[in-house]
Amino acid sequence: MSLPARLHALGLRDVARIVIHTNRTVMVSLGARRVLRLHRGYSFAPDGVLSAIVRFLDPHMPRSARRAAEREFLAFPVERFAPAPDRPAPRDRPRPGDLRLLHRLRRLHAELNARHFAGTLGDIPIRISNRMRIQLGELAVDLRSGRALEIALSRRHLCRHEWSEVEHTMLHEMVHQWQAETGLPVDHGSGFRRKAREVGVLPTARRALGPPELGMSRTGGRWKMLE
Repeated sequence: MSLPARLHALGLRDVARIVIHTNRTVMVSLGARRVLRLHRGYSFAPDGVLSAIVRFLDPHMPRSARRAAEREFLAFPVERFAPAPDRPAPRDRPRPGDLRLLHRLRRLHAELNARHFAGTLGDIPIRISNRMRIQLGELAVDLRSGRALEIALSRRHLCRHEWSEVEHTMLHEMVHQWQAETGLPVDHGSGFRRKAREVGVLPTARRALGPPELGMSRTGGRWKMLE
């Protein structure tokens, strides 16, 4: 029986399409159009692990149960059964002026760390992303250990918007960094919202990144998990 058929037999509902992949950065992801992306390695998982995925995707499941389900399916070694192709990950090409901008961003991180977190957050690499089309910024987190790996900020955001908005995005991602470094789930749940209000940022940052005439409302402050 195929992986989609097994998931449906275990109770998966309200999914328009299932896409199987070997991307190292995403294990389970449900998009806005109800497209479910799953790592191919889950084809080899027992029904208990697949049931955990079904529970995780159930919006009616209590948060604690979803967290327990997430831990269960993330513990399954998908890479052992379906390793990703051995190719280098694409990197953003630097542009003139990037070193000066990165220095300014690192200085901003240090200032916000001292002001809002009593200097408790660790140093973290900061990257300027040429490829971000939706996010203003994101925190990359190690999938297994939960360790914060880097903060990436959209080049479009940096070029088009006021520095005060860049500060807001950086602080948003630093709240996620605080979650990771204190062992909390990296999400936009109640704990995130409390800390965001405490440091003075909006729990959800929205900004138009597209041409003004298109009215493209984009949500920033997203995060992703990396291996």
